[in-house]
Amino acid sequence: MKNIAEPIGATPIMLKAAPRPAPRDPRLDFFRGLAMFVILVSHSPNNWLSQWIPGHFGFSDSAEIFVFCSGMASAIAFGATFDRSGFLLGAGRVVLRVWQVYWAHIGMFFAILLLLTAIDNSGWLEKPYVDTLNLQAFYKNAPVNIVGLFTLTYVPNYFDILPMYLVILAMIPLAMLLSKGGRGLLFAAVLTTWLAANLGYLALPAEPWSHRVWYFNPFAWQLVFFTGFAFMRGWLPTPPVKPALVVAALIIVAISIPVTYPPLLRSSETLQGLAESLRGLNSKTNAGLLRYAHFLALAYLGWVAAGEGGRRLVVNMDTGWIARVWGRFVSTVQKVGQQSLAVFVCSMIASRLIGLGLDLSGTSYFTETVANIAGFATIILVAYVAGWFKSQPWRKAR
Repeated sequence: MKNIAEPIGATPIMLKAAPRPAPRDPRLDFFRGLAMFVILVSHSPNNWLSQWIPGHFGFSDSAEIFVFCSGMASAIAFGATFDRSGFLLGAGRVVLRVWQVYWAHIGMFFAILLLLTAIDNSGWLEKPYVDTLNLQAFYKNAPVNIVGLFTLTYVPNYFDILPMYLVILAMIPLAMLLSKGGRGLLFAAVLTTWLAANLGYLALPAEPWSHRVWYFNPFAWQLVFFTGFAFMRGWLPTPPVKPALVVAALIIVAISIPVTYPPLLRSSETLQGLAESLRGLNSKTNAGLLRYAHFLALAYLGWVAAGEGGRRLVVNMDTGWIARVWGRFVSTVQKVGQQSLAVFVCSMIASRLIGLGLDLSGTSYFTETVANIAGFATIILVAYVAGWFKSQPWRKAR
């Protein structure tokens, strides 16, 4: 006999529970959010706070955090689609994301070009702002360069992260296919591709009038991305929390400071010579071995500090004002990390406006601090607005 509670006309398919989205890892959103703040500071000219970004105290910097966390997020989002819906639909979802990142890159380029051109046309400043990003080359031969821009054969240095990211995203379907043959096959392909890039192969042209190549070689940086991807997929084992490993990670971080911290480098010719000898292993273009090792050490320390499941990032807001302040800080940073693409595009534009504001007002600790606060507030606002739109509140309204 039919259940009287069953809606009329219902089918078993209709009654089946909708698949629940995978829970977000609080550590992933938090550290990716921190990277977004660092990226804003590092791209803002004449900023005293940029002297204290992670890249001045070690081989790796916020770029590794962004790419590694993006790999973890991709494993959650796209990996689940491959598992649930098969290869074709999984690949289709990746293509959609590549399409979104591609147009975000194109839109960001023209938005910044428009901004800098408008500043030059205003006559507010004597120096040409278009030259600050070496974009006068675009105007010199626009018919050729606009084709290069859309085909990613013209990639100015300031606009090189998103092209690298979308090429790596496009590798995910191939990685999922290789994983069917065993993890060893996939790891061998990832390492071989990284090694080929570091040996000078697989470089991509960055402009049609010279031999300059992409500043971020995606065939090298895919190692960082797929390391995060593999950890989140369970293809790599979770590292144990052991005092010996913590000490080893701290040593790796500590010994990199003398050859990367600018004040120390300027004070010693010996350190300068040592840093120069390590340049190949510290290549940012090709995600050099020292950068990779340094980042893994930092990631391990961050993972240990966050606690199992990120429990130290989840606080009871009713336990006192310190907990409330910390909880509000963590939730805000996580919100920024959840909307990383929108925040990244906004931060690249905001950093140019910060530079303009400092040029007009003059640089000092006070004005630079005010500019940083304004920049942080802007990307936080963008994160909340983007999150609101993604929640599609109009579907919930009556």
